[in-house]
Amino acid sequence: MNVSALLRLLQAEHDETAARADHLREQIVRLTTGLAETEARLAELTATRKVIDGLTLPDHATAPVETATVYQCIVTAFNEHPGKVFRVRDLHEHLGLPTDEPSINVTRSR
Repeated sequence: MNVSALLRLLQAEHDETAARADHLREQIVRLTTGLAETEARLAELTATRKVIDGLTLPDHATAPVETATVYQCIVTAFNEHPGKVFRVRDLHEHLGLPTDEPSINVTRSR
């Protein structure tokens, strides 16, 4: 085998290896971007879970009877009147609840 044939083979292998390296670099960029997006989403989900866990009662605690009853009344009102759009004040009047602003704001948060 002469030197020029050897150099051609060496150049062909070099070009092939360089193309594979470029392809692998592109994959690394795509995977790195995908990993960063996925890790950001995981962080969002973790934060959301912490917020929800902080708002919920511990497993051994139960909701106060009064609060549970109000929730049940609200759900029942919506179930009994599925097509009706309730304003909070109207809902309070319908359920016989106080119509003062602090009470209405509590229901809004529910």
